[in-house]
Amino acid sequence: MSENAGDQDITTVDWYFDLISPFAFLQLNALDRLPKGLKIVPKPVLLGVILRHWGQLGPAEISPKRLHTYRLAQWIASERGLSFTMPERHPFNPLKALRMLAALGPDLQTVRRAFDFVFVEGRAPDTDEAIEDFGRYLMVSGAAIELAGEQSAKDKLRQLTDEAIGRGVFGVPTFHLDGELFWGDDATGMLAAYLNDRSLFRKGEMARIATLPVGIQRNTNRS
Repeated sequence: MSENAGDQDITTVDWYFDLISPFAFLQLNALDRLPKGLKIVPKPVLLGVILRHWGQLGPAEISPKRLHTYRLAQWIASERGLSFTMPERHPFNPLKALRMLAALGPDLQTVRRAFDFVFVEGRAPDTDEAIEDFGRYLMVSGAAIELAGEQSAKDKLRQLTDEAIGRGVFGVPTFHLDGELFWGDDATGMLAAYLNDRSLFRKGEMARIATLPVGIQRNTNRS
């Protein structure tokens, strides 16, 4: 999507995230890889609802994958020179914190502070005390718990999560542009390439792989 700002076209990209994702934190700190002048609209969503919709387990719900995920996130952060501390428990319940962000209609600066609370300070915003601290960290005026509990906040988070599912989002972090999805921290470069060439997926091997037939499907019924 492009917006006209005087004589300049600004491309707007939606960015779906959940505070539970260390890879969303990593991607947020790698946005300088994208072209200047890009307008990124951060949209909090509840990953658990998205995973349930698609019948998936989260990485932390598979024991060996959980440890690998944490190690990989720590390694990437170290490689990039980022301060990084996994919170005192993970996965945690991000619901109230995400509702607060949904109510705020957050800008990137606010979202960065939210992620810093989790993955730099190493705090899980899943208790009343932590939510109050989280609100102060975001410089939210008034009672943070009350803000997170407002019906409008609940409705907004639900609406954003439903929007993401309707667009085919299956995980976080995910960029959405022109109906295309760019999932994961490692897709940041692909988004940059697409922004440079909007025909990227319509030619060569990119076009061919979009038409590949399904060769086999597993029966995922565990009963």
